[in-house]
Amino acid sequence: MIKWPLLPILLLLGFYSGTVKADYFDEVLCLAENIYFEARSESTAGRMAVALVTLNRVKHPNFPDTVCGVVKQTKYYPSGRIDLHSCQFSWYCDGKSDNPTEDCFDEIFVLASVMMEWRIWPGTTAGPLVDLTQGALWYHSKEVWPRWADHYVQTVSIDNHIFYKALD
Repeated sequence: MIKWPLLPILLLLGFYSGTVKADYFDEVLCLAENIYFEARSESTAGRMAVALVTLNRVKHPNFPDTVCGVVKQTKYYPSGRIDLHSCQFSWYCDGKSDNPTEDCFDEIFVLASVMMEWRIWPGTTAGPLVDLTQGALWYHSKEVWPRWADHYVQTVSIDNHIFYKALD
């Protein structure tokens, strides 16, 4: 998990930008978990692409308006249990532990923090964030071909994922 000197520095990023809210850390953590479970073995570009899809969904009216809402979007049974076949991101409903165990989570958390800052302050001194996915809202592994893929426009292929946006 996050090592001691890193956490205060990351939290200060939020204070520095003036964006800290009670849930700021939770939002960064949700984004980091999504990157970790969807693309931890991929390049920085592949990890950024997964983050960008998540952030693109936050901005889109057909998806929840928070990172955690997007990452945890699913249907629930009347009992309150998750419908395991309706999660937007399969790791969230796969029944496995959602606790990151690999050291790469630290660097992924840093990436998630930077991506959140760029989302909030797009005109930072680092310049605007280029959307490597070209506005994609969906992606899938190259190992599968979901039925929904034929209903969207493929934008780019990065590492092990193919990215899509809606038909214009």
